[in-house]
Amino acid sequence: MRVLELAKRRRIVRRFLPDRPPKEDIMKAIEAAKEAPSGMSSQPWRFVVIDDEWLKGKIGEACEAEEEEFYSRTKGDLMAWLNERGIKPEKPSLSEAPYLILVFGHTKAPYWLQSTWIAVGYLLLALEELGLGTVTYAPPNPKPIEELLRAPPEYKLQTILPVGYPDYPRPKYERRELEAVVSFNGF
Repeated sequence: MRVLELAKRRRIVRRFLPDRPPKEDIMKAIEAAKEAPSGMSSQPWRFVVIDDEWLKGKIGEACEAEEEEFYSRTKGDLMAWLNERGIKPEKPSLSEAPYLILVFGHTKAPYWLQSTWIAVGYLLLALEELGLGTVTYAPPNPKPIEELLRAPPEYKLQTILPVGYPDYPRPKYERRELEAVVSFNGF
């Protein structure tokens, strides 16, 4: 089962080699994502590919400013969890990755949120198959990015995927056993 193999292999990538993957590979991955099922076949997603260095820098700055604000309010278990994993407000991958793929959902479409994230799942596996790495980054406040890109008001940014060739062999976070996440005929 090729999908299972890709899913088991796929991991978080936050550092990238400077080599720029071919644009055709980015388009192939998005072509797979657009084939995802969607509620009432609404296909509510929009993929915005950023390869302009200045624009990537502006996106990175805006996201880091929002992250700083988020971290200043975060305490307790969530802050402990972030610290334990070494997750910080700085997001260098947003300006260093050769590409950013921003995934927007059309909020007027039926089942837009679920459908958009199913497409993101397809996109992640397609990128993995092409040997490209990424991490799903959801800004704590997507408004500044939506404004920067002049997104129509009915489109909401869901995630930013920095994409490129992985620069390090980081292991995948441990997954729970199958029996711990499945039950039949009830919870």
